Amino acid sequence: MKRVRVAAAQVAPVFMDRAATLAKAVDTVQEAARNGAELVAFPEAFVPGYPFWAMALDPMSINPFLQRLYAEAVEIPSPALEPLRAAAREASVSVCLGLSERAGGTLYNSQLFIGPDGDIVGRRRKLVPTSHERMVWGRGDGTDLRVFELPFGRTGALICYEHANALFRYALSAQGEEIHIAMWPGLAGISSIVDAACRNHAFEAQAFVMNVTSVLTSEILAALGSGGSVTKLQPGGGYTAIVAPRGDFLAGPVRDGEAILYADLDPALIDKAKSIVDTAGHYARPDVVTLHLNTAAQTPLVIHRGD
Repeated sequence: MKRVRVAAAQVAPVFMDRAATLAKAVDTVQEAARNGAELVAFPEAFVPGYPFWAMALDPMSINPFLQRLYAEAVEIPSPALEPLRAAAREASVSVCLGLSERAGGTLYNSQLFIGPDGDIVGRRRKLVPTSHERMVWGRGDGTDLRVFELPFGRTGALICYEHANALFRYALSAQGEEIHIAMWPGLAGISSIVDAACRNHAFEAQAFVMNVTSVLTSEILAALGSGGSVTKLQPGGGYTAIVAPRGDFLAGPVRDGEAILYADLDPALIDKAKSIVDTAGHYARPDVVTLHLNTAAQTPLVIHRGD
């Protein structure tokens, strides 16, 4: 890993509007680049917004929202991503974008990695949609537990409650993860969980963590209408921070409103932490406990030909 300046963007989407939200992502990348950032991370499902309606409304009433999400979701690759890829290329900035991905008839809660040349480095899908999310998104597979080689270091990512699974986290740290991107929605009441998850992973993996949340705005609440449990949702819910390998905050946490946090990541801090505890090195005991990772893509159809 080399020293790098990163930006964690606590921003709200233009709810259920793919084009407008991607335009906002372009503006954010350009602003971060003007401030020297080489990596910009966005919140969970930023494009076109987290499906709060699946949480707050009666299951029988969410179909119009689901149909609109399907229409506004992002195919990878697609022309819709070209402005963001161009912005990354022009600024020589890498981007990790949370989005609802459409593949055939299924939606996925995905993280898209774009390199500083504007090329798509890869994408990963949330392995287990949480609770109400199972009505919205499909599941990823073993191809979605990998680190990405970016110019400044090995970068991994997980989404929201995936951080509750110690095996998911260890699969990334054992691949030499140096920068971890943790994405969450803007949701009041879970900041203690977010704090514990991001700081623990930094310590446990001896890695930097970019913890990025969105914020729930009054505009999003208005778009949800007045049915179900919408009144139980509160505006705000941000908890964005950049964390060092010992669990110390380098920037943030910021809770209120939209903001971009910046930090300079010094690889010497990883070396210092690993000299004491290297979870995938001298602190591992593979003779006692070993993790097996199946990285094969899963498909519902396997064709055996007669020859």
